[in-house]
This record gives sequence, C-alpha cells and structure tokens, in this order.
Amino acid sequence: MDTETAQLFFSLLTIVAAVGTIGLVVLWIASAAGNSGAATLGSAITDAGLWLAFIVAATATLGSLYFSEAADFIPCRLCWFQRIAMYPLSVVLLVGAIRRDAAARWYAGPLAAIGAVIAGYHTLIEWRPELDTGTCELSGPSCTATWFREFGFISLALMSLVGFLTILALLFVRFAVTMEDTDGGQTDSPTTPLLEEVS
Repeated sequence: MDTETAQLFFSLLTIVAAVGTIGLVVLWIASAAGNSGAATLGSAITDAGLWLAFIVAATATLGSLYFSEAADFIPCRLCWFQRIAMYPLSVVLLVGAIRRDAAARWYAGPLAAIGAVIAGYHTLIEWRPELDTGTCELSGPSCTATWFREFGFISLALMSLVGFLTILALLFVRFAVTMEDTDGGQTDSPTTPLLEEVS
C-alpha cells in the first residue's frame, strides 16, 4: 500500500468512525425521547462496545505506526503524547473485551479522555497556528505542520481526535431498555438512556 492509498483508507475509516459516533448519540437522544427501537439497537451496539473500542484503538495504533515507520512521517511532540494515550488502549481494551469486564471502561476512559484533549488541541493549532506556544519545535517537527489534509480537512491529528471520541462514546454511552414482565406488559424499568452504569 502506498502512502496516498493509506491516507485515503485511514481517512475513510475516520469518516466511518465519526458517522458511527454521531449515529450512536442520535440513537441515545431518540431513546431518551421514548423510542424503544432506538434503545434496543443502541443497547446491542454498546453491548459490543469493548470489542468495537478495541478495534478503533488497534486500527489507530496500526495507522500511527504505518505513517511513522513506513511513510516516514516524523511524529511531533503532541503526536507522541497521543501515542502514549492510544497505544495502551489497544491492550487494555482487548483484555477487557476478552474478560467481558464492564469496569474496563474506567481504566480505558481516562486515557481516551486525556488523548482526546491533546488531539483536540493539536487539531486546533493545525488550523490556528498562532495559538501554538512553540514548545513542539524544541524537540522535533512543528505541531502546526500537517503531513496531509485528505478531503481538505482530515489530518493525522483529526484522525486521532475522532478515534479517542469514538472510544469514549463506545465506552460510556449506555441505553436502558424497558423489560417486559411475564404478563406481556412493561415493568417500571427506566427507559431513559444512561451515560454510564455502575459496574
């Protein structure tokens, strides 16, 4: 795979992840409005949340390694901090998914949140270089420089940001589905979606 093909491939994956994350939030809103179909579909998605989050983290890790090791894109200082947050997520989420440990989100969530903040700042200064403090230039390439902007807006920093936000959504957006009782009616179980549930 050449570099331009890789850029297109990972950019398309970024769009798919962003659309999926927005879709999950829309399902959550529809569920809050009382749509039981949205709650059921959303619950099915979030039941597989750890595996899906692992796939996102593993893909982001492989993409990051490809761009630095095969395409020779030298990571800037903020890129390294994002890698520090993303790479361990692949392992933590895989172990959590294998063990079916719902509490794994409490270990992975802080890493994803820290990574999202760094990636958000990195994305911002790519578009608004005057906001950069210049610390990146002390130890490597400038954080405001972009290796590419696929479709005119997707950069490595934006890919990272979408990855972290997708992982957070998959870990913490939860749906409460109304349970049917033995009479065919409904119980008093909550129908409003939950952003988190106690493990």
